[in-house]
Amino acid sequence: MKGLKTGLKPVLWSAGAFLLLLLLAVPVLNLFALLLMMVPYVVLYSTLSRRSFLLHLLPVWILAGVLIGPAVLIIGLFFVVPSIIMGHLYRKGVTAAKVIKMVCVVILAQLMLELLLFELVLDLSLLDAMGDSIRTTFNEMMAQNMLVKEWDSTYTETLIDTVINLIPVTFIILSFFYTVISHYIARRAVIYSALEVPAFAEAKDWRLPRILVICYLIAYILEMFMTRNSDSFISLAIMNLVPLLQLVFAIQAVGFFFFIAHQKKWNKVVPILIAIPVLIIPPLSLIGVLDTAFPIRKSFTKQ
Repeated sequence: MKGLKTGLKPVLWSAGAFLLLLLLAVPVLNLFALLLMMVPYVVLYSTLSRRSFLLHLLPVWILAGVLIGPAVLIIGLFFVVPSIIMGHLYRKGVTAAKVIKMVCVVILAQLMLELLLFELVLDLSLLDAMGDSIRTTFNEMMAQNMLVKEWDSTYTETLIDTVINLIPVTFIILSFFYTVISHYIARRAVIYSALEVPAFAEAKDWRLPRILVICYLIAYILEMFMTRNSDSFISLAIMNLVPLLQLVFAIQAVGFFFFIAHQKKWNKVVPILIAIPVLIIPPLSLIGVLDTAFPIRKSFTKQ
């Protein structure tokens, strides 16, 4: 297979994987390391045989485990699994959309599995720990009069319940954006290592199925009438589905502005700058809803 070769590049990528494991022990830099953690493993798995991949991986992990401790290997294992999936899909030449969907699902499943394992094996509830952390923080702020007078423990408990109930959509968003970033960097690194990988569709060509508009309207209407403090499965599902769909349509809105920029010959920086408020201001996702539901792009197409 083209690209399956040994030499200096795999050694350098192995060194990069080792350096990233070391940086996990360094405050601030560990965030940078986590962001790039998948890249060397994806490149190594994509461009080497499975045997060679293991021969490069094991010395890195053994040395990192000796220098830092076994805890770093647990973190490394979390990222190796989706990296192997991504590298395997690269070797098969599947579309970028399928790569992102499958790897995103794998990362999401791992996050949910970790919550379960922490509770079953270590008898540690990360959700309870998160709640205690928020509760302690707000109690200290209340003691120092840093909050409005109306704020009391009831508001704090409501905030904790909301944060915990939104864990699923938070995990989905984190999984998606981490997968996209990893794919964006790893794909270019793999191509540099002489293995062709299909590119993702350009932003101007992003289009969502119209059925999502109907799903969004139904979810939005149900959210308006559901009981805010309800713990039912439907309420929790709607609570997570609405912001998730808002993000999906916000991404569609970004694609819409890239389309306009392409038609109007704008500088490429313009749609990127527009994308920032679109992604962080939820009401602007309505632009993506309209773009999906109606053929408004025809108004900007040259005749």
